[in-house]
Amino acid sequence: MSEFWLISAPGDKENLQALERMNTVTSKSNLSCNTKFSIPDFKVGTLDSLVGLSDELGKLDAFTESLIKRMAQSVVEVMEDSKGKVQENLLANGVDLTSFVTHFEWDMAKYPAKQPLVNVVDALTKQLVQIETDLKSRTAAYSALKMALENLERKSTGNLFTRTLSDIVSKEDFVLDSEYLVTLLVIVPKANYSQWQKTYESLSDMVVPRSTKLIAEDSEGGLFTVTLFRKVTEDFKVKAKENKFTVREFYYDEKEIKREREEMSRLLSDKKQQYGPLLRWLKVNFSEAFIAWVHIKALRVFVESVLRYGLPVNFQAVLLQPHKKSATKRLREVLNSVFRHLDEVAAASILDASVDIPGLQLGTQDYFPYVYFHIDLSLLD
Repeated sequence: MSEFWLISAPGDKENLQALERMNTVTSKSNLSCNTKFSIPDFKVGTLDSLVGLSDELGKLDAFTESLIKRMAQSVVEVMEDSKGKVQENLLANGVDLTSFVTHFEWDMAKYPAKQPLVNVVDALTKQLVQIETDLKSRTAAYSALKMALENLERKSTGNLFTRTLSDIVSKEDFVLDSEYLVTLLVIVPKANYSQWQKTYESLSDMVVPRSTKLIAEDSEGGLFTVTLFRKVTEDFKVKAKENKFTVREFYYDEKEIKREREEMSRLLSDKKQQYGPLLRWLKVNFSEAFIAWVHIKALRVFVESVLRYGLPVNFQAVLLQPHKKSATKRLREVLNSVFRHLDEVAAASILDASVDIPGLQLGTQDYFPYVYFHIDLSLLD
């Protein structure tokens, strides 16, 4: 499973024995794989400041999870033709996310533990806000380019009534620069080809004989040229419509056609040029954001453990990876049983969601006798 439970219990003898019992039961019952989760000793500061940090870290946690999910989705969108290789680009420090979480070590160089906790949180916040700002600008530019390209491609893949004709027609299909003659394009249903050939010359006066030519087809019909005198154009359109032939409004403009073709080439070239740098940026910064997210989880465990278990700082954090979804209920029961003594009221109330814990703002489903945080690596679900 790509799900982890990050818990902590007091570090005294009684609770270390409780952790051992938890490890024994979860191992024998094949409920989870458990590993110690190392968190450095931070400068605690005042309890008031910890309460404020607890709230701030909760918001930062949610913000960062949302950010890495958006970044993962951006990788999917950028790698539209290689979606099978997406996971190869969603790494943390060059390793898969599960390995990074299970072998987590606090990065002392990037986030020095000796500085006040508020400074560590501030550094993480600034880093993540900057990543989000860059993500928005980079993906917006790429999305605009992609949308413009898709719009052009859509124009060239519709039916004969709506698609662009610049890649179908050629100069030779038209009588150009004539004061008297004009070439029209007419869409004829496939079932009416024979009727068109027999009648187009007589739909109006002054139609040039044998001037029709089929220049394109789709599943429903064909695009024919016909040349006639300009002054009968409107009369021809009316008669054509009466016979279920549709005159497609089109003016052959060589400069406009050239511009449209060049625009397509330019957009394809720009997209290709942006693809590599954007994907590299996403890979590097996804890794940075994910690493920051796990550090935030570690900070939350530290802060909540101090608030819950008091000073001096003495707790043990453990990372549990449930083996399967069906085992999570049993795993929760084991933890609640092992750590029931930490908060008898909370342990009892978990079995009865209708019981309110006095002074507790969280819903009972979010509160356990031990410190608990959830890490879900299903970023693309």
